[in-house]
This record gives sequence, C-alpha cells and structure tokens, in this order.
Amino acid sequence: MVSNPQARGLYAISVAAELLGTGQQNLRLYERKGLLAPGRTEGGTRRYSEQDLVTLRRIAELLSLGLNLSGIRLVLVLEKENETLRTQLGDQAPDPGETPRQIRKKTDAVAHQ
Repeated sequence: MVSNPQARGLYAISVAAELLGTGQQNLRLYERKGLLAPGRTEGGTRRYSEQDLVTLRRIAELLSLGLNLSGIRLVLVLEKENETLRTQLGDQAPDPGETPRQIRKKTDAVAHQ
C-alpha cells in the first residue's frame, strides 16, 4: 500500500492526457526521457498520480518558457535536491547576517550526513 495518497496512481494515460490538455505520446516521451516514472499496474498499464500531474504541469510550464527536455530534466532534478535540502534543514531561513559561504557550509554539512 502506498503511504502517500498523492503518489498513488489513479489516472490512466488517456485521462491524464485529457486533464493536462496534451497528447498521450507526449506523456510517453516524457517518461522515456526520464522526466517522470508513473506507476504501473500488474499488467503494465501506466497509472498517473496527483504528484505525477503536478510534475507534468511543471514540465508544461518549463516548455512554455522555452526549455528543451534535457533542460527540464535538469531543472526537475535541481528542484528535487533543493526540496530535500530544505526538508533536512527544517525549512530554516538563512540568518540575514550569514554570508553565502556560511550558508554553503551549512548546506554542505547537511548534504553529507
């Protein structure tokens, strides 16, 4: 059982494509390019979760800004790393008196835990 309800695959590819206003081939391409990995049923049917739809909307947004799929993959990876670091730091805002070097040292320490 999936513990995060947002990660549970609910939508078939046709429904996800319709909800997003895109084609099924685009969703397959994004998966091939490593931009997302929807869940699969035992029979191999793709099932898109709410979180997958959030990612697909972000992909559409980045495409509209002119990024190619390689650039989008990089942005998604960096955003995920940033989210992980923020979680590890407890969403602490930097002290206004901290220098960029001090902030970098703190984030490096957390990243290497």
